Amino acid sequence: MAEAEKEQSKKKASKKKKSGKKIARIHFLDELRGIALFCMVFYHAFYSIGVFFKIQWGMDLLNFFMPAEPYFAALFIFISGISSNLSHSNLRRGVKLALVSIAVTLVTYLALGESQMIVFGILHMLAVCMIVYGLIGSYLKVIPMWVGVLFNVLLFVFTYNIAARTVGIPFALTLDVPAEWYSTKFLFMFGLPYKGFYSSDYFPLLPWFFMFFAGVFFGRLASAKKFPKFTYKKHLGFFAFLGRHSLIVYLAHQPVIFGICYGIQWLIGLFTQSS
Repeated sequence: MAEAEKEQSKKKASKKKKSGKKIARIHFLDELRGIALFCMVFYHAFYSIGVFFKIQWGMDLLNFFMPAEPYFAALFIFISGISSNLSHSNLRRGVKLALVSIAVTLVTYLALGESQMIVFGILHMLAVCMIVYGLIGSYLKVIPMWVGVLFNVLLFVFTYNIAARTVGIPFALTLDVPAEWYSTKFLFMFGLPYKGFYSSDYFPLLPWFFMFFAGVFFGRLASAKKFPKFTYKKHLGFFAFLGRHSLIVYLAHQPVIFGICYGIQWLIGLFTQSS
C-alpha cells in the first residue's frame, strides 16, 4: 500500500514538472527586437532634437533616417506578433498595454500639449492587436500558417498608403480612397485621419494590424519549437537586454532624451552667461 502511494506521488511530481516546463527562450528574437528598438530610440532622439529643440543637425539626421523608420518599426511589430504565440494570455497583456498607452496619451498631452501629444501610437496599436488575438486566436488555428502569413503581408502592402488616401499594389495598381472616409473624427485609428489630425507617434491599425498578424501566423514555428537552432543561442547581449525590456526602454527613452537636451541647453546658457 505504501509503495503504491509512493508510486502515485512520483507520477504527480513528474506531471507537475512536465506541465511547468517552459518553451526555450528564442534569444535571437530578443536581439532583433532590441536592434529595432535601438533604431527607434535614435530616430526619436533626432525627432526631439530637430522638432522640439529646433536644432538643424537633428532635423537633417531625422530626414536622412526617415525612409528607414518603417522597416525597423515593421520588424518590431512582426516580432511582437511572433511572441504572442509564447504568451499565456494575450488578452491580459493587451489590456495592460492599453492602460499604459492611455497613460502615454495623457502624459504627452500634459507635457507637450494637444499639438504634439501621442493620440494613437505603436503601443495603442499593439494593445488592440493583442486584445483581438486574445479573443479570436483559437479560431485562427484552422488557417494554414503560410496562407495566413501571405494573406496578411498582401493586405499590409495593399493598405500601406491608406493614410495618404490610396490603396493597392505600388507601381502596379492603386486606387483612391473616397474622401468621405476621412471626414469623421473616429476613424483615425484605422488609418483614416481627419483633416487637422496629428499624433507625434502614429501607427494606425491599417496597415500595421496585418504586419502583427503576419508575425502571429509565422510565430507558430516558435510555439512548435521549429526555429533554427542558432536562434536559441545568445549572440548580442546588449541588444538582447533591450529586447527583453522593450516596454520599459520605450517608455523611458523620451524623458531621458528630453532631460539630456534640457541639460545641454542649461549648460550652454550657463557658459554663455559666464563668458
